[in-house]
Amino acid sequence: MRLAHEVAIITGAARGIGKAITDALVKEGAAVVLSDVNEEVHKVAEAIRESGGQAVSIVGNVTKQSDCEAMVDLALKTFNKLDILVNNAGITKDNLLLRMSEEDWDAVLDINLKGTFLCAKAAIKPMMKQRSGKIINIASVIGQMGNTGQANYSASKGGVIAFTKTMAKELGSRNIRVNAIAPGFIESKMTEVLSEEARQRLLELIPLRKLGKPEQVANAVVFLASSEACYLTGQVINVDGGMVMFG
Repeated sequence: MRLAHEVAIITGAARGIGKAITDALVKEGAAVVLSDVNEEVHKVAEAIRESGGQAVSIVGNVTKQSDCEAMVDLALKTFNKLDILVNNAGITKDNLLLRMSEEDWDAVLDINLKGTFLCAKAAIKPMMKQRSGKIINIASVIGQMGNTGQANYSASKGGVIAFTKTMAKELGSRNIRVNAIAPGFIESKMTEVLSEEARQRLLELIPLRKLGKPEQVANAVVFLASSEACYLTGQVINVDGGMVMFG
């Protein structure tokens, strides 16, 4: 129970990596505030409460400042503090640069990068007052390597990495640690539909020759949120099977 008595906010918590992060934090004793644009987030919180955990949920859009502030207010009203923020909400809208619309560029940058900024800005207010906190931003190996057809996504995640480092410098004196996790290709509904040929081409880019699992990303989040990582800030931890080395 490395996170007993800790309070965490997780965005994009309804499914996939976000839900895996939620489950891992709850397992370690954290009380959680779950946010997502999908109303399924309420079912995730309900299941946690039925299992004896502490969880509340809110439907919100990370691109709206008022929604981000409401999420933080819910944490403070329910649990009286905020220790951990996991900025996980994100989307992709892939296309070659020549064919990419301005709308698709804006949508990805707004959610992935601006959303991280707005959530962090809202969360650091109580963290600065209590002079402690942990912020973990979910970036991507694509933000380090780039990838054909993902100009918007790579720009957004590269921005998250740079933003992480600047936050770490600004907030370190208040004992707020800020780190990023850069997942590689993780098993998901998107990778399940790949043809065997496409899957093999993908695996050739990964030294460990296998896709990652959401739980492996979640384990890295738990580590960064725990006291075991008390001297880590401004870091990017790759959970990518070594894929970044091909960048």
